[in-house]
Amino acid sequence: MKSKKFLNWAFIALMCGAVTACSDDDDNKDIDNQGQGGSSSLVFDGNVIGNGDQEFVFSGKETLAQGTYLLKGWVYIADGAELTIEPGTIIKGDKQTKAALIVEPGGKLYAQGTADKPIVFTSEEAKGNRRPGDWGGLIICGNAHNNQGQMQIEGGPRTKHGGSNDADNSGIISYVRVEFAGYPFERDKEINGVTFGSVGNGTQVDHVQVSYCNDDSYEWFGGTVNAKYLVAYKGWDDEFDTDNGFSGKVQFCLSVRDSRIADTSQSNGFESDNCADGAAIDPYTTATFSNITFVGPKAVDANFENSTDYINGGEVYPNNGSALGRFQAAMQIRRNSRLSCFNSIAIGYPIGLILDNQKGDTQSAATNGLLKLQNIWFADMDITGSDANKSYDDVLVTGYDADGKAIYDNTQTSFSSRFFLAQSGNKVSTLDEMNLTGAETAVGTNFRPAAGSPLLSAASFSDSKLASMQQVSYIGAFDANDNWLDGWTEFDPQNADY
Repeated sequence: MKSKKFLNWAFIALMCGAVTACSDDDDNKDIDNQGQGGSSSLVFDGNVIGNGDQEFVFSGKETLAQGTYLLKGWVYIADGAELTIEPGTIIKGDKQTKAALIVEPGGKLYAQGTADKPIVFTSEEAKGNRRPGDWGGLIICGNAHNNQGQMQIEGGPRTKHGGSNDADNSGIISYVRVEFAGYPFERDKEINGVTFGSVGNGTQVDHVQVSYCNDDSYEWFGGTVNAKYLVAYKGWDDEFDTDNGFSGKVQFCLSVRDSRIADTSQSNGFESDNCADGAAIDPYTTATFSNITFVGPKAVDANFENSTDYINGGEVYPNNGSALGRFQAAMQIRRNSRLSCFNSIAIGYPIGLILDNQKGDTQSAATNGLLKLQNIWFADMDITGSDANKSYDDVLVTGYDADGKAIYDNTQTSFSSRFFLAQSGNKVSTLDEMNLTGAETAVGTNFRPAAGSPLLSAASFSDSKLASMQQVSYIGAFDANDNWLDGWTEFDPQNADY
């Protein structure tokens, strides 16, 4: 999971072909050929964006008109540049050049689709042949705080992020789909579906769906950006990964797993760290999530087995060197993270919650109220909690030996399960009691409360961490009537006509 060529985007307007409708701004402008290696050749023909075998940097301000485009190579939106993508545009990532779109600090991407005309970033491969990791992904970087100073963004691009402007604005990402991203350009170094690096809260993020990513669906490295209405669909690794002091507020999210796809590192719904070594450094990861629905592998597959014989990638296995593994927890909070979650449901994971103390002291943060988990219902879990990574037993971890291996007290249940059950509004429920519906939709499984479900009146927004969030009566991402997925989402992107 974890220079170059300059092209003015106005050149797109000069090269329009039958496939693409382009901007009216067609003035001739110079191309700076001071590119990597001094080459002056560009792979650019009508509907192609980028330099085929090199990175290039966009430094202008242009609009990409509605149409279908092929993205080649790593394309950087540089400091001061602004790219606007019109609703209904489809951008296909080139597999051969591991295409990715990277917004650098000071750059802006305005990708503002609509429910009727979402903007789609997807694979260039033919219908039925699309796989996780067909292209790179979408990376947004800004100048907000993180706890490492200026950081190199994960996944390989040149970009560094981080600063002191928590109100920084990287643009708008709204009604956008990102499909089949996560190309492993090196072993165990994939780009996420959408990566946020120190993105500020002046940036608008809402109505985003990431499907079949070869790494995490979403990952935040520091920053303050807020987000609403996110979908993580059948990703490879974690759904919502938070690191390095991310402090934004995220509300109304759906995650749905594929029972045949999990990562060698163990796949979770939340994976949250303060930093890699668990250091006690500011700003802490204090992200607040509310109204999340996690649909785990057991909930989508009655025959599920948590083994690498069963978890084989299924029909979308890309055979690209990415290693498969097992599923773990709906929520793993570790390494001194202080992530909080409220008003949410999780169903069908091997483990409900892991509060992991191998690095840092996450459990003390929980005990002292620095992280809060309230009004959360679990159902159909094998165990409620575990205290250690890759441990599937609900027993207490009392410490770690010199080799970093957990020391267990098998006479006591885990800190994690006892903490979860002691918090206000938390409950280990049954699927029957939750009374879910929705399997008739394209999602393919029950994910929202039916009329009369107790989930519809179980929410509380009394905690101060929720003061700026939308207050609703229900827990989970949906009420019985309003389905915010309508119109813009796609749950069979392998066979969609693009």
